[in-house]
Amino acid sequence: MTDDAADDPDAESLARSRALSSPLRLRVLRLCRFESRTNKELAALLDVNPGTMLHHVRTLAQTGFLAAEEPRAGTRGAREIPYRATGLSWRTPVPGGSLVLIETFLQQIEGLDPEDIQFSWLGLKLNAAHKAELDQRVYELLREFAERGPDADGDPYSLVVVTHPDLNPSSQRNEDGE
Repeated sequence: MTDDAADDPDAESLARSRALSSPLRLRVLRLCRFESRTNKELAALLDVNPGTMLHHVRTLAQTGFLAAEEPRAGTRGAREIPYRATGLSWRTPVPGGSLVLIETFLQQIEGLDPEDIQFSWLGLKLNAAHKAELDQRVYELLREFAERGPDADGDPYSLVVVTHPDLNPSSQRNEDGE
């Protein structure tokens, strides 16, 4: 974080919002969630120019989303710095969140075998209290699994849960009970 951003909570919040406004950066955070990765490794995994990746990694590190770990020697003896996600993104609102997260999701599943994607879709009709209850219970379940930490023998998965208004208006007849 720049000195100005560290002294100004609004500047810090704005810098963090900007950092999370990129699907590529969100994918970097996902890749660094359970395993430390270097700029070079991230560039290769995401098929991005290393210079471009360095900009994104620095942005995430400066805003507190990535933490540098002890440098290590690379394949040719060069000094490489691995980074690990701090978990701060879990507690930070994503600007334009829905669209950025959907684009990130679409990038994540590109090229996957459709058989490997477990998908559920359900239409609901809820009042405001029940909608709030659903949102809270889903959040609590996700938080429970996030705080549990990774299984040592586990495989990496991503989970996306979306609720949205359904553009499926009731007919006048149904509203009147006829």
